[in-house]
Amino acid sequence: MLLPHTLTAMSGCVPLVFAGLHHLSLLFSLSFPLPLPLFHPPLKTTSGSKRPTTLSSSPLYHFSFPFCCSTASSYLALAGDHQFHRRRGISIALYSVSEPFVWFSCRSLTVLSPMLPVNRSRNQPRAGRSWLFSGSFIGMDYSDSRHKPHFLGKVLMAAILTALCIFILKQSPGFSGDSMFSRHEPGVTHVLVTGGAGYIGSHAALRLLKESYRVTIVDNLSRGNIGAIKVLQELFPEPGRLQFIYADLGDAKAVNQIFAQNAFDAVMHFAAVAYVGESTLEPLRYYHNITANTLVILEAMAAHGVKTLIYSSTCATYGEPEKMPITEETPQFPINPYGKAKKMAEDIILDFSKNADMAVMILRYFNVIGSDPEGRLGEAPRPELREHGRISGACFDAALGIIPGLKVKGADYPTADGTCVRDYIDVTDLVDAHVKALDMARPNKVSIYNVGTGKGRSVKEFVEACKKATGANIKVEYLDRRPGDYAEVYSDPSKINRELNWTAQYTDLQESLSIAWKWQKSHRNGYGSPSVMTA
Repeated sequence: MLLPHTLTAMSGCVPLVFAGLHHLSLLFSLSFPLPLPLFHPPLKTTSGSKRPTTLSSSPLYHFSFPFCCSTASSYLALAGDHQFHRRRGISIALYSVSEPFVWFSCRSLTVLSPMLPVNRSRNQPRAGRSWLFSGSFIGMDYSDSRHKPHFLGKVLMAAILTALCIFILKQSPGFSGDSMFSRHEPGVTHVLVTGGAGYIGSHAALRLLKESYRVTIVDNLSRGNIGAIKVLQELFPEPGRLQFIYADLGDAKAVNQIFAQNAFDAVMHFAAVAYVGESTLEPLRYYHNITANTLVILEAMAAHGVKTLIYSSTCATYGEPEKMPITEETPQFPINPYGKAKKMAEDIILDFSKNADMAVMILRYFNVIGSDPEGRLGEAPRPELREHGRISGACFDAALGIIPGLKVKGADYPTADGTCVRDYIDVTDLVDAHVKALDMARPNKVSIYNVGTGKGRSVKEFVEACKKATGANIKVEYLDRRPGDYAEVYSDPSKINRELNWTAQYTDLQESLSIAWKWQKSHRNGYGSPSVMTA
């Protein structure tokens, strides 16, 4: 029986079914498009750990894909209820290059015989299997290897169908044995964007694509949204522009294989869990996700000769400075695990760059708000994370009636009105700073910049601006302080103004919130629930 998350080919395609695979091994290297839905969820190995479906790095995986081919559109999907051994040569990556397709790249893929499930007892009979496509049965049973008389016919049929599928695929305009992402091209800068399905990362990917960069996004979708990837695919469907790889940066083997199969020129490292309150509750998770994963990225960069890094850091590394505004020389004394993990990652980057021919830009930015002015992307945190999320998300939820009101944590800080003071930077300005940093990155040079407006706004000011932007009478409840928060933080952006010629353009708080509110109103369920996205 096919699993609910099985990749499916487009309705109306002419299926070609492979049977008799008990003893047949097929070795081939293919790249071909598949429509959404994109992903099988992370699969469990025999040890119980989860691995992404993109790269086969555990001893045993269980795959469930339909195996069919469309003669009209050259679609191919691997099917069945099989278990494969990594040591037999399987290497699978899931790529999103052009909407509404996913690029599913199989290199040296060996199709092996179905193995007995690990939990099947010896005395259980082996049930026969058949294949179901578009409501009709097109099947050839291969229920028992004792059916010797039919073996030769099945092998011949499988070989013929294999040859036919490969022939059809080679006629496809998109077929190429050598991916455009796997080679350097003059005049084309290929940027790896980690966490590119997230709020800031997706906006950065959009800007890079608009600037004609080649972009590969790596994300495990634990905090990101596949809907953001789909939007980017629709906007940039041309081959060789956008690639999406579903993988976890904590898997060093997977990351190394991604670098081995792609010709990256630079890395923009956004991927991170990023909630101050949550970091105090789950500190180890933050050190693993931020610090350890950054180390994995650096090791892969070193192994494959990628020399340019734009690192997404935070003002949380400064802690609670005695003097405002914050400059790049302000001492760093973080007071929560999020800030500490980011500072550790910065220290690792700085130490590594001393003995490497690296071009490094570290951007410490402040509180991010807003969304794409053209309404294509926005912020869509998962429901279970809303309590830890940004204040703008809470304001919009209150305005939409999703929550009864806004809960402000802390009204007794030593500030003008008792609430925290923050420097709110629009996401459009933020990604502009990243692109300018990439343009100005030079070998053997490390630069650190604060990215902010230089002006602090209190939480009460923010709430009033949100009320005006939404037109809603938001109820506000003041609670005790949130653990790990600090009273006042705002930047001195003079260094980035001077060296990168960057200045924040979206400095009107109400205007930024109004732009974000338009997206929120038209996307009440974010980018759509998983059931909607996979329909």
